[in-house]
Amino acid sequence: MEPKNKKKESEFLKEVGNKERQMVRAQKEEKRSVWAGLGTFGMVGWSVAVPTVLGTVLGLWLDGQFPQSFSWTLTLLVAGLFMGCAIAWQWVAKENKAMHEHKEDNNE
Repeated sequence: MEPKNKKKESEFLKEVGNKERQMVRAQKEEKRSVWAGLGTFGMVGWSVAVPTVLGTVLGLWLDGQFPQSFSWTLTLLVAGLFMGCAIAWQWVAKENKAMHEHKEDNNE
């Protein structure tokens, strides 16, 4: 009877150890996900803001140098905004794909 109890105890300890490792890994991923979320938020903001501001500055310069019946500033502001949104969309899609691949790798 002794070896059977030892075997059960060993299996129990192994299972408890596995659960503990899973819990620690989940806590680390949770902390990392908060910082990753803030980083993504910042990256998306800069991805949209920089092309928009550059388009506006270029538009102001063009309005001063080459006046037209339309506003270069407004045109390039909108173009920069669309370009920034496209860049941000592409970056978020890439990060989302990488995150899901990472989770699938960990689950295997």
